[in-house]
Amino acid sequence: MKTAIIGGGYAGLAAAVELTAAGRQVEVFEASRVLGGRARAAQIDGLTVDNGQHILVGAYTETLRLMRAVGVDPKQLLKRTPLRFEFPGEFLMSAPRLPAPLHTAFALLLARGLDWREKRAAIRLMQGLKAGQFRIEPDCTVTEWLDRNETPPRQRRLLWEPLCIAALNTAADRASAQVLANVLRDSLGGRRSASDMLLPRVDLTALFPEPAAEFITERGGSVHTGHRVGSLRRAGGAWLVDDSGPFAQIVLAVAPYHLGTLVPELAHQVEHFDWEPIVTSYFSYPDWVRLPQPMLGVDAGLAQWLFDRGQLCGQDGLIAAVISARGRHLDLPTAELERGIHAEIARLVSELPAPLAVQTITEKRATFACVPNLQRPATRTSLPGVWLAGDYVAGDYPATLEGAVRSGVAAARGVLAA
Repeated sequence: MKTAIIGGGYAGLAAAVELTAAGRQVEVFEASRVLGGRARAAQIDGLTVDNGQHILVGAYTETLRLMRAVGVDPKQLLKRTPLRFEFPGEFLMSAPRLPAPLHTAFALLLARGLDWREKRAAIRLMQGLKAGQFRIEPDCTVTEWLDRNETPPRQRRLLWEPLCIAALNTAADRASAQVLANVLRDSLGGRRSASDMLLPRVDLTALFPEPAAEFITERGGSVHTGHRVGSLRRAGGAWLVDDSGPFAQIVLAVAPYHLGTLVPELAHQVEHFDWEPIVTSYFSYPDWVRLPQPMLGVDAGLAQWLFDRGQLCGQDGLIAAVISARGRHLDLPTAELERGIHAEIARLVSELPAPLAVQTITEKRATFACVPNLQRPATRTSLPGVWLAGDYVAGDYPATLEGAVRSGVAAARGVLAA
């Protein structure tokens, strides 16, 4: 019998691709008409953008593997550059093309905006993590961990706190130091290419979900979009999805706050979760408007990161401003927030005209709050033949594309083993 995948985001499609590649028949059900889940394409004034701007890094090995498996060339769809962490006029850290671990050491040694005492402290912090095998016991907040290591204030403001919010979508005073250490282990602490930034040249639906759907259907599987599953029920040792089935196994790859609707028995596993938003504002300017770099940070601003989509995917004049996690921006009217971000862009682009159009997209529950010692549900559930997949499922990573993909692969391998 076939396996049903409920949810056509990165986790669900990763599970479906892994099962399809192993010769299993799958049927995918996605409520939206657009694949990708919380990382999907959106339409704004005739332009295809994303519901939130994402980047990948070289350490996302499973995402890159599955992209290749479905016939996508990451070199074509991702702009790979050495790590560059820049707040114009304040801080610049750029990783040279040296073998690991020299690339990290020299990136910190040559960083602009930190004095020698701060640079030594940053290197000492990384060396301490490596010596401890990137284990932080007991887990604590990133702020507590930085306090414990007597991290200089300017270094934490320009380096560790922005890295924490970018990676975990949770502010340092709430975020898990252990999960941040896991990310640092696989990126700055890994091989040189693992720290590379991979900036998408296409929208997030075209990056993996659409090629994955083609891969599945070409091999006899099915992908249903615009199909919101209303019921799951057990019948004769198998599962029925609405009126479809029977299915031997079910992979639930829905957002965690939808678990209770489909399977009330599993709702308690995420009742203790808290959620963090991501706000993305798209500013349309005349075609000549460009940022000095494809990606730039904003120090102490309303926006946190700016992306020049003209340099990334040929959408000249389109600037994406991203704000992760909770903050003062949530208390502002949208028009006031957009005016403030425009003023921040104007500091980087001389003679910047007023935007032709602005569109702000807010994902109120973009990710779970990645707090210390968070109990995340296992892939295998107590229900026979039911598995969980999603960036919130137990694993080393925070709520990222790679975390979602890894959870989908783990669920698929559980199905295959069963």
